[in-house]
Amino acid sequence: MEKPTTAGALPSRGLVLIVEDERAIADVQRLYLSRAGFGVHVETTGEGALDRIQGLRPVAVVLDVGLPGIDGIEVCRRMRARSDWTPIIFVTARDEELDILLGLELGADDYMTKPFSPRELVTRLKTVLRRSSGVPRSGILRVGTVALDPDHRAVSVDGSPVDLTAREFDVLAYLMASPGRVFSREQLLSAVWGQANYTAGRTVDVHIAQLRSKLGDGNPIRTLRGVGYSADGDRP
Repeated sequence: MEKPTTAGALPSRGLVLIVEDERAIADVQRLYLSRAGFGVHVETTGEGALDRIQGLRPVAVVLDVGLPGIDGIEVCRRMRARSDWTPIIFVTARDEELDILLGLELGADDYMTKPFSPRELVTRLKTVLRRSSGVPRSGILRVGTVALDPDHRAVSVDGSPVDLTAREFDVLAYLMASPGRVFSREQLLSAVWGQANYTAGRTVDVHIAQLRSKLGDGNPIRTLRGVGYSADGDRP
C-alpha cells in the first residue's frame, strides 16, 4: 500500500483514489492526474479501497470494474449503501451494455472502456467534479413537493431528504431550473454530460429512472414520448 500524494506535490484539486490492479495502467493514470494538479492514491483491491475511502475522503474514485475479490460493482454498491456519494468513474474492459447500465443504476457518475486516453480520463474527471460542485446557485428550486438547494446540493421531498448521486442531482437541477420546459435527450447530454452522443441517449433514460425511483410519489419528471423530459409541478 502506497502513501497518498502529499501537499508537496501540490494536489490543489483534491485527492483522487485510483482502484486498479494493473500497475502499468494505474501508473499512467496517476501520472496524468498528478500533472493536472490532483493528489493521487492507488489501491489494487476492492477491499483496500473500501478500507481507505472513509479515511482519505477523496474528491473522486476512478474504479476498475474487474478487480480481484470484491469487484468494482460491489465496491460501488457498498459505498452507496452507506450513503457515500463520492463521484465514481468506472473503468472497464467490458463493453457489454448490461455492465454499463448496472454501474449507472448503482450510482456511478461516468464510465470509460479500456483502452482509453489518459487525457480523456482527466477531462472526464474534471467534468464530473465540475458537475458535482458547479450547479448555478440561484436559490432554492421548487417543483411540486420537491425542493432543490444548489448551494448545499441537497434535495428533499415534502421536507424529507433524498440522497442523489452527483449526476442525478445535476439532471434534476437542470430540469427544475426551467419547470415545464421539455428537454430532449441530446440537450440533457450536452448540458449535463458535456457530450452530444453519449451512449445513444440511454444514459439519460437510466438516470431519469433512478431519479423517479428515489423521488417516489413526489417525482416531478414528466416524459413527452418521442421528445424528451421536463420537470412539471402539475404532472399527473
